[in-house]
Amino acid sequence: MKKKITIVVVTYQTNKNILLKCLKSIDKDIKIIIIENSKKFENKTFFTKKFKNLKIVCSGSNLGYGNGNNLGLSKVKTKYALILNPDAYCNKDFFKNLKKNLNKIKDFDLIGCTYSNEKKTFPAGFFDNYENKKFEKIVNSKKLAKITKVDWIRGFSIILNMKKFKKGKVFDKNYFLYLEEIDLCKNIQKKFGKVYFANNLKVHHLGFKGSIGASNLELRNAENLRNWHYMWSSFYFYKKNYSYFFALSKMLGKFIRSLIKLFIYSLFFQENKRNKYLYRFLGIFSSMIGLKSSYRVKKFY
Repeated sequence: MKKKITIVVVTYQTNKNILLKCLKSIDKDIKIIIIENSKKFENKTFFTKKFKNLKIVCSGSNLGYGNGNNLGLSKVKTKYALILNPDAYCNKDFFKNLKKNLNKIKDFDLIGCTYSNEKKTFPAGFFDNYENKKFEKIVNSKKLAKITKVDWIRGFSIILNMKKFKKGKVFDKNYFLYLEEIDLCKNIQKKFGKVYFANNLKVHHLGFKGSIGASNLELRNAENLRNWHYMWSSFYFYKKNYSYFFALSKMLGKFIRSLIKLFIYSLFFQENKRNKYLYRFLGIFSSMIGLKSSYRVKKFY
């Protein structure tokens, strides 16, 4: 496996213990590239001494998920790459199953993984609502095949067939956070590429609330970031892949609802709920008028 795949992990001042758990879950003979989305990687000496297979690159600024991974993938020289979130760690049999899957699936663009922990969101699906509902029923019945061809997968853990992509140009650079991987899957679908979901590749994903040690202020800032970018990215995704008017039809209800709830919660001095709808409103509005995905906070993880 070591000559076939490289792991890319994009960090942004990630909690040391969370990142440590992530890196420990990777086989020791597989090369790892960390892209730190800032000017300085804290604990660099600690990590490079502990993991001889590790290379750390500082981007100099916060590039976001997609552009951070673009930078990391541009440095990959192996046949395959695995994008792994820093707040995720692989199950013990992950790389053994991955080897089996790669021997079985010769022609693919992407392979997505599944959650080893309980998640409300599905790890894969279809753009067609009818097909998606059928797929969800199969997943819930626990009769899903080990490998299934799908339309889209989640971005916490993705295997890429590098010959299918131009170096450094995998994800749309206009996204900062959210829906980059869904957009990528949509582009692959348009080119009649192949996206698979592997039910035997299990990854435990802590997610945003797994950022242990974060202060209340950091958590609130991160929540504001999430609300802003999810709404911005949603409108942009619909506009790019369908049309501006389709995006309006999908997002106008959320826009009006956010504005109404912002007004109500401001009247009753409920700051947390007010901020939730303020940042949702601002994210949609910014995307509607064509502004870039610009909102940032100093610390996310």
